[in-house]
Amino acid sequence: MNFTTNDTQKLFQIMQNRRDVRGNHFIDKKIDNKDLELILKAGLTAPSVGYSQPWKFIVIQEKKIKNKLFKNFTIQNIKAQKIFKTKPLYNTLKLEGIKEAPINIAVLYNKPTKDILGMTTMKKMGEYSVVCAIQNMWLMARTLNIGIGWVSILDEIDVLETIDAPKNTQLIAYLCVGYVDKFLEEPELKNLGWENEKSLKDCVIFK
Repeated sequence: MNFTTNDTQKLFQIMQNRRDVRGNHFIDKKIDNKDLELILKAGLTAPSVGYSQPWKFIVIQEKKIKNKLFKNFTIQNIKAQKIFKTKPLYNTLKLEGIKEAPINIAVLYNKPTKDILGMTTMKKMGEYSVVCAIQNMWLMARTLNIGIGWVSILDEIDVLETIDAPKNTQLIAYLCVGYVDKFLEEPELKNLGWENEKSLKDCVIFK
């Protein structure tokens, strides 16, 4: 299959408009099962080291589970506030949407029980493969005008126990998924001046 210049521009536009969505932007609107399935299928199309496909997805909708995970976040966020005590802006940030988002998805890395092609030297390649799946899901969700927020201020072991994760799995991402009131024109932390945006010149070295 060949793609057109319009396809290239549309894909880049989708990438540019992907946002990490927080709880103050999720709205009370149900996600259709077919759209959720499409987001999950997008994850399955990601490249994986040795074609290992090492991902597992746990879809969470139960309030009881969400409440436990929100408590987990709260404990870890208090610790983070101490780390960023010299940056008062931190305490004003809404950094998750666990309870507000209708769907949460825990994205897990299923650790291999045998040798994997491409992982004999670079042991982290399986985890990186799962990150590729997450990016695919994020971009597919954006095409459906569905927001995703990645919550990383969590104790991993506690999350795995709370969601009764399969044995031999590792938490890579905890995603909050839902429709939003709006997608910001620019990333929120950029707007707030948390960090400066890097240019291509800042990130690329030619040799």
